[in-house]
Amino acid sequence: MQITRSQPSAVTLAFAEAVGIDGCVAVEGGRTHWQYGGTLAPNVRLLRAPTGVVSFEPEEMVVRCGAGTTVAELTEVLATKGQLCALDPAQPNLATVGGVLAAGVSGHRRLRQGPVRDSLLEAQYVAADGAVIRAGAPVVKNVSGFDINKLLVGSFGSLGLLAEVVLRCRPAPVLSQWIQLDGADPRQVRAAVYNPSSILWDGNTVWVLVEGDPADVEAETRTLRAVATVELVMAGPALPLGGRLSLPPGTLYNCMRADGPVAGLGAWVAEIGVGTVHVEHTPPLPPLPNAHLQRTLKRAYDPSGRLAPGRFPW
Repeated sequence: MQITRSQPSAVTLAFAEAVGIDGCVAVEGGRTHWQYGGTLAPNVRLLRAPTGVVSFEPEEMVVRCGAGTTVAELTEVLATKGQLCALDPAQPNLATVGGVLAAGVSGHRRLRQGPVRDSLLEAQYVAADGAVIRAGAPVVKNVSGFDINKLLVGSFGSLGLLAEVVLRCRPAPVLSQWIQLDGADPRQVRAAVYNPSSILWDGNTVWVLVEGDPADVEAETRTLRAVATVELVMAGPALPLGGRLSLPPGTLYNCMRADGPVAGLGAWVAEIGVGTVHVEHTPPLPPLPNAHLQRTLKRAYDPSGRLAPGRFPW
């Protein structure tokens, strides 16, 4: 993606001025994902990103907002035109758009909607030298080069501090239905349904989210009745908030083993077909096979190490 010096708004310029050019600094959102990514170094100055929906173009299915905007506020605006953005944090009234992106937390609809990084079209961020940089563009067909947006997602603010973003929107489903299947085999469930938004499993119970036209939802429900006893429920399970593991989707059944990947991490819920496992207790940080590459990127984007020092994986 093309990277250019932006022409930022007055609000973004004020945010960049607050970031400044020296001293350790990080952005604080709703702290709903604060436990992820390691512990900030002491004496880091905390800032708030700009807030509010700047523009919404339902015909183009794009929305521009401040990174400090809560997901609930964004969702409310998009719903007026029957659209949504694939951000599904557990606490939308507190979680900010920038926080979800910085933590790289894809919502429970990832099986159908894809990872959260695919929703980010453009980002204005403040670099380590205090400059405002624009990466990406709302119209992706005219951009080329390295996709900095993908690099910012999941970097915990260690490469740049998000100020304003442009997100891809999608049509909101006419009907959303959670289906609970006690004692079902998640592999059979995955094979049976055509295009579910989510399949969650805690080792005993499977929850399936089917969305779309009512007739399609009913057809999927009938299909699942052939797999196990179906119960229509209002919501899926509460996801443990201690942390996440990323496993090959085909190995999730190993979570049932006494010496499996979730041993000692308390309650867990796995996203079938995705590989993410939400666990009750914070898992140890794994060894990084690409640690050298990550350190190289950190030195290139933040030579003095002033942006979110202490945050994983840098």
